Amino acid sequence: MYKVRITAIRQTVYQDLMAQYENPIEHTCDVRVGQQWISVDGKCPEGMCPSAWSSMREFVESLAKGDGNFYDGWMKNPMSAMISCNDGFRPFSFYIEVTNIEAAIK
Repeated sequence: MYKVRITAIRQTVYQDLMAQYENPIEHTCDVRVGQQWISVDGKCPEGMCPSAWSSMREFVESLAKGDGNFYDGWMKNPMSAMISCNDGFRPFSFYIEVTNIEAAIK
């Protein structure tokens, strides 16, 4: 099994949707741009947001097994994916990739 690096790339915030639909809350997402985790054996890394993990779990598990090339050429790096968490108000985009790509492509 391959290790899979998960990197928080970008967060989008929809203030208009929050104002219209969300109840005010004090604490939201703890993820920060540039933050990284390593998944070992396709498992959820310690400290990963449970909601974000549920959005990417199947992709991470597939990459850890050496599967990739999702959707027949979607990503430039076939052993990677760009996945967003399911927060409709402030979704984060995560880049997930096999850490040793040379070994995975062979």
